[in-house]
Amino acid sequence: MATEKKMIEPFESNQVKSVDGERIVSYGTSSYGYDVRCSNEFKVFTNLESVIVDPKRFDESSFVDKKADVCIIPPNSFALARTVEFFKIPRNVLTVCLGKSTYARCGIIVNVTPLEPEWEGHVTLEFSNTTPLPAKIYANEGVAQMLFFESDEDCETSYKDRAGKYQGQTGVTLPKT
Repeated sequence: MATEKKMIEPFESNQVKSVDGERIVSYGTSSYGYDVRCSNEFKVFTNLESVIVDPKRFDESSFVDKKADVCIIPPNSFALARTVEFFKIPRNVLTVCLGKSTYARCGIIVNVTPLEPEWEGHVTLEFSNTTPLPAKIYANEGVAQMLFFESDEDCETSYKDRAGKYQGQTGVTLPKT
């Protein structure tokens, strides 16, 4: 499906573990899933403006935009990023994202919601630094694994049918109401 239906672009059919001889956090096809990469676009949470975090009235001044090969997440804070890969989920597939153990073992938790049938876009990733120390995320390296669950039949109502608010998102997307 990844290549026939262009479900994942760009798609790496192998597990990439090094680039130019240097070890990286792996990405690409795994045993039963696909390890996605983080792009170099980040939104790092800041309390500089001392705003209240409200999902219904989100204040963009809560984040500092950063474009770099690495992102340093302050202690006990978080950052948003997006996948390098653009997804087009088929109508009979549900996708779930799990953080990679390499980051989890460093106290960095990756969270995204499931990718529902017929959702498409870049996935906005949330990285929580649960440690009392600064933490580093690497752009263009693996950060999470997508697991795909195929149904025997198409879903009755897809994300596209419902005109979901995050349909077709590109770039790092903030909360919408």
